[in-house]
Amino acid sequence: MPETTFDTPTNHHGGVLPPSDLDTLLTAQIAVAWAGERGEQPRLRWWDSDLTSEMGGEDLFQQLLPVTWQWATLQAARAAAMRCDAALRARDHAPDAILTLYAQGFVIDELAEEHLQALKRSGVPPANALPGLADMIQTQWDRDRFIGWLDSFGAVDTAPTPIGRLIKGPVPAGLDQRVRKLVGALSPLADTYPLPHYRRPE
Repeated sequence: MPETTFDTPTNHHGGVLPPSDLDTLLTAQIAVAWAGERGEQPRLRWWDSDLTSEMGGEDLFQQLLPVTWQWATLQAARAAAMRCDAALRARDHAPDAILTLYAQGFVIDELAEEHLQALKRSGVPPANALPGLADMIQTQWDRDRFIGWLDSFGAVDTAPTPIGRLIKGPVPAGLDQRVRKLVGALSPLADTYPLPHYRRPE
């Protein structure tokens, strides 16, 4: 199968954001969203959704969207994670200053959404379109495997706050490094979504 290519996205300042960085962001967002579901096969139970199990969302989406159902289930799980993330950020006195895995700022969030739609339109299944995703989203939930994935990003120094885990240090300039820190800061796992985050200077 020939390699699928996509338009190179640019930010509003004219700089190029490599598609590989958006792939990294989307892979992490979807993998965490999948792991955070509860339902027929409970995983981390961070959000009240059951969209990616065989008898849950998959069955419905296969009937409604026979061509893109795989993308649709993962998009729906991602949306559930984004709602939880947004609810926690809303508790802060300056929610717009909070940078998380699901809130990278308007420009990057829009570019990520556009890139996701382009991947979906390509006809390539998610596991093939996003590097590393197939290794994370398994038929059976494996908590130790997920913990190993988090730990592969390295230890991250955080401080507890009323809304979640504040990552110490400056915000990395590169999107790839920001994603790595935000994912790594999910370890150790908690009973509720720990909202790893940076606080941008106001």
